[in-house]
Amino acid sequence: MTRTAGGTLFRRHSADLGLLGVDEVPQNQWSNGSMEGPIRIGGDVGGTFTDIMFIDGRGAIGVRKVLSTPDDYSRAVVEGVADYLSEQGQTPDAVVAIEHGTTVATNAILERRGGRVGLLTTKGFRDVLEIRRVRLPKLYDITWKKPDPLVPRHLRREVDERMGAFHRVVKPLDVDSARTEIQYLKDQGVEAVAICFIHSYADPAHERVVAELAREVFDHVSVSSDVLPEMREYERTSTTVIDAYVKPLVSRYLGDLERNFGELGVTAPIRVMQSGGGLISAAAAAKRPVGIIESGPAAGVIAAAEAGRMLGLSNLVTFDMGGTTAKASVIEDGAMTLSAEYEVGGDLSQASRLIKGGGHLIRIPAINISEVGAGGGSLAWIDAGGIPRVGPRSAGADPGPACYGRGGDQPTVTDANLVLGYLNPEALLGGDLPMDAAAAGETLDRHIAIPLGMTRQEAAAGIHRVANAAMLRAIRSVTIERGRDPRDFVLMAFGGCGPVHAAHLAESLEMRRIVIPPFPGMFSALGLLVADVERLFMASHLCRLDDYDRASTESAFAELERQARHAFRREGFVDQDLSLERLVDLRYRRQIHELTIPFSQSMLETAQETLGEAFRREHKRTYGYAIDGEPMEMVTLKVRARGLGNWRTPPVWNRMAIGGSGLTGQRTAYFADGEMNVPILDRVSLEGPPRPGPIIVEEYDSTVVVPPGWTAHLDRSGFIFLEYAP
Repeated sequence: MTRTAGGTLFRRHSADLGLLGVDEVPQNQWSNGSMEGPIRIGGDVGGTFTDIMFIDGRGAIGVRKVLSTPDDYSRAVVEGVADYLSEQGQTPDAVVAIEHGTTVATNAILERRGGRVGLLTTKGFRDVLEIRRVRLPKLYDITWKKPDPLVPRHLRREVDERMGAFHRVVKPLDVDSARTEIQYLKDQGVEAVAICFIHSYADPAHERVVAELAREVFDHVSVSSDVLPEMREYERTSTTVIDAYVKPLVSRYLGDLERNFGELGVTAPIRVMQSGGGLISAAAAAKRPVGIIESGPAAGVIAAAEAGRMLGLSNLVTFDMGGTTAKASVIEDGAMTLSAEYEVGGDLSQASRLIKGGGHLIRIPAINISEVGAGGGSLAWIDAGGIPRVGPRSAGADPGPACYGRGGDQPTVTDANLVLGYLNPEALLGGDLPMDAAAAGETLDRHIAIPLGMTRQEAAAGIHRVANAAMLRAIRSVTIERGRDPRDFVLMAFGGCGPVHAAHLAESLEMRRIVIPPFPGMFSALGLLVADVERLFMASHLCRLDDYDRASTESAFAELERQARHAFRREGFVDQDLSLERLVDLRYRRQIHELTIPFSQSMLETAQETLGEAFRREHKRTYGYAIDGEPMEMVTLKVRARGLGNWRTPPVWNRMAIGGSGLTGQRTAYFADGEMNVPILDRVSLEGPPRPGPIIVEEYDSTVVVPPGWTAHLDRSGFIFLEYAP
């Protein structure tokens, strides 16, 4: 274990944790070889650990796990990379690309640490952020209070102007009033300005004039016609304000990351994961940071989709449990599911994204991920009614769970799992993270067991079950609440804690099969390495489908495609390496929300029939019904652009080396039937016929718990398959 300025760096000897996937590596053996350039890096920053993966031109993989550095999250990434390159004998110029996932923007909203923001809006629309939508996340709860707007009222300023919905100037822009309000915001110490005028999605002329004036005074300006050129006043205002709110912090963070890598000698381009999947340049992310709010969780779903394609599994429920939160998503027919909008900053004890109103709304396409505040570091506590609870507060990286011996004095889910015998009582991370089992037990006794009149083991089992109940809500919200039966899916579990809880969750949902990928605790970092460069371009296009006009629709799509080609040329892609997909948002007339439908070139001539039928099919699949003969309308046109070419080298999954030495011991663990003496194995020991539980599989970055009633075996690609066989 090495101490660095950024915290603790966990490493293993090259004989144990080296490279994966090279041709000369024997099946199921660790590699002692060296990584060859060019090298791409995937760095996933979490609340407790920062995971870093390296992939070379052959598809070989190397790994590093570092404690996160909350004072400057970029430092942990850079120091982990520096240590690895030094160990491999590689120079910084061997690095050709850095793919990055981060929760910096999310945390800024959750912790209210964003910039001081001012809002410029049309006269008479000052209070849109407070009026919001008529949505209550908790019915009949008279104590519930809507979250405070990210912009206080005195910093929401009105400009005398008004556009109509159809390119008509209702009231000309008063430039002097705009200058006066800009200066007022400057005098109030505002760092960033959001500009959102009524109907600017239809005609952004007034917004653009005021934006130029604001940029003369402020470094950070967000304009709604650039951020979200769609109708819906509140959604557009909220999304633009959030973009401005996180922009100063994200700009500084990405600037620090680029500068720190530059000081190391790494000048490779940095790309950042977006909420909807796909990578964008750091410069584009800094310019429009609202697109990376859910950056970290998205990478794990992308990795799961890639693994599912390789394994021939088209229907997956992904379960990612880290140190702070647990996240669930669905991959159906090989495709990730997307949400048109989501909320951030709400109650993490409420998993469902169908329940709105508790957070700050963002109308940006995002992978549909349900998240709850139940991770390995989540604190266990007793509420005023004497009921044990778990989360959403977390011990984080510092001090961490009590068993880490870093000063934590409150029990966590990890402490409970240690008492239950699921985790190695000596050390984790291959011996580099010593465990203090006595501290875990004493903390559990003091805060849970003694107050509730329980034994230590009963208290630990209770915490484990309460955490599972919270995580079940997350899985149900992306399956049952959306008309999907979880029994029709395979559960893919990852994250440092996911494989510990996966079998108990699957059993509760009557799911019969679980997949645990290689390096489950670092799986999200792998998602960064297999993602495409991707951006979404959109424009409002409101018209009834009965009045469809081919020429205007084609012209609007062509303009979006022109913007996409221009943006990707700046990213270094030639037009031949660019994939463009046309999409259109449709709805029944008078409906509130839309569905996104692919718009193929062949639909240009027959859109009224083919597009209408495609919409009815999707509406029935999503909501269970469709209305024949009901008028439909187009709302927004979109172009999704993906950068192709040979810049991405996929990992060599079928040569994924996993290593190990077989049976490593045994210990007592607690299951539903009581205490049992359980063999402790490593991954390679599961080759051959399925082995019945109880089994505990210990790995460098995670632990797999196989309870009684389950079997486990290893496939040729290095994935563990758990089957329910009571």
